[in-house]
Amino acid sequence: MSTDPDAPKTTVETIQAEILRRICFLDYKPGDQLKEAELATEFGVSRTPVRDALSRISHLGLVETRNGVGTVVVALTDTQIRHVYDMRLELAGLIGRISPNAITDRHRQSVKAMLATAHALDGHFDVRRYVEINHDLHELIASLIGNETLRAFWWQTYYQAASTWHRVGTLLGADAAQALEAELLDVATALEHDDAEAIGYIQRTHIGYGYKRIKTHILGSAKV
Repeated sequence: MSTDPDAPKTTVETIQAEILRRICFLDYKPGDQLKEAELATEFGVSRTPVRDALSRISHLGLVETRNGVGTVVVALTDTQIRHVYDMRLELAGLIGRISPNAITDRHRQSVKAMLATAHALDGHFDVRRYVEINHDLHELIASLIGNETLRAFWWQTYYQAASTWHRVGTLLGADAAQALEAELLDVATALEHDDAEAIGYIQRTHIGYGYKRIKTHILGSAKV
């Protein structure tokens, strides 16, 4: 996947991004088979770019090829989830410190729109909308990262962690929405003060809070 947020995506990157989005949103669940022929027909391409996209996703540990079955969506183990969150905590501290991109009015307006949507979840929680807001927030944070290597690792660990948010949201409902709203408020304040480095500290803090919820409700417990 291209690490430049403004660069046009290749066919393989477009297919990869859409499959990853579906895995994050649990449109594709662990155990689901991803058939190259069906995906090729859907995207209007040959099997080659689909195969290349699936190969890239396999390196994230989110799909695997099984003899006699094909490509199957898999869930990360508890140990893998811990490793991903340990890495996200370390990466977050680098946001705003290593070649950050300039904060713009577009960033500020985007967070305000996310806040309004997140606030509406308090009265009527929808887990898919909750995950969508998390996804939008991640895209915004990634757009502030000017260092391409850091951005690439940030995206990788995001995709590996994203499905856990769906599980936490399903379990906690409005409590998860309130935590997201608090995070967005902190991000909005940092953006208003044009403080990119604060964004990293905010992300590290809220990733830490989320990690505690995951340890409590998911790791070592039965799958939901």
